[in-house]
Amino acid sequence: MDKNYLKYGFGIAGTMIFYFLALKLIGLHQYPILSAANGVIIGSGIFYALKKYKKSVKNFKYQDGFQLGLFTGVFATIVFVVFIAIYIYHIDTQFAVAILDSWGLNYDNGALILIFSIFIMGFSTTFILTLAFMQLLKDSWNQ
Repeated sequence: MDKNYLKYGFGIAGTMIFYFLALKLIGLHQYPILSAANGVIIGSGIFYALKKYKKSVKNFKYQDGFQLGLFTGVFATIVFVVFIAIYIYHIDTQFAVAILDSWGLNYDNGALILIFSIFIMGFSTTFILTLAFMQLLKDSWNQ
């Protein structure tokens, strides 16, 4: 299971970073609504990680699949948050100000609020999608 969540976690994080940088090139990275695609990216990665794990084991246990889904999504979220923190603090220092202006928030520690909200959104997306996918992939008790 360790290799699955690391491999898919890095894949999810890499795809989200690529998506963010592609939006940056186009000039659309300052629109928070476009981050909804991150949910699709996280969901796809978790789903494929769970499917591969289910095929590789004889006895697919709910708790093992749930743990794999959570680890995959949280690992990807942490990698993405680290990238965004480096981006906000070292590459584009005005990015957080532009995002928070669109939200109508004027805090002195705006970058930290933005990073924390990205982490919370990633974790909650991971949790909900893992619950949903485990309902699809668990073994049925009905015979």
